[in-house]
Amino acid sequence: MSTMTITIERTPRTLQFGDTTLQVEELSVRLPFARKPADLSELGGSDPHKIYVTETKELTTAEFDAFAGSLLASRDWLRGKGGGTGDGYFCVEVTAPGRPYLYVNPEGGDYARYVARLG
Repeated sequence: MSTMTITIERTPRTLQFGDTTLQVEELSVRLPFARKPADLSELGGSDPHKIYVTETKELTTAEFDAFAGSLLASRDWLRGKGGGTGDGYFCVEVTAPGRPYLYVNPEGGDYARYVARLG
């Protein structure tokens, strides 16, 4: 089995909303998001959106597989995060060794309401 490495450029950005300042990293690629997917088989589809990474959540492969197999389950670490602006989404980047990168926009909820996949 061969391994392929993909490098995605990340540009630090400071976004201002009224009195709120948000430090994010904008990815150099746009990805399609699925709305309320049950698992990874339901990803893809919509128009590609900009991705603003607000934080990265590193999981073990077992934790990732449990998360990816039940994306609609409540998770404390997603609560109150996400949202969007214009053509972009504020996302939690979810990673694990040997797994695809997931970009999750819970839209203020506690589950993976909008999800995009890289890899």
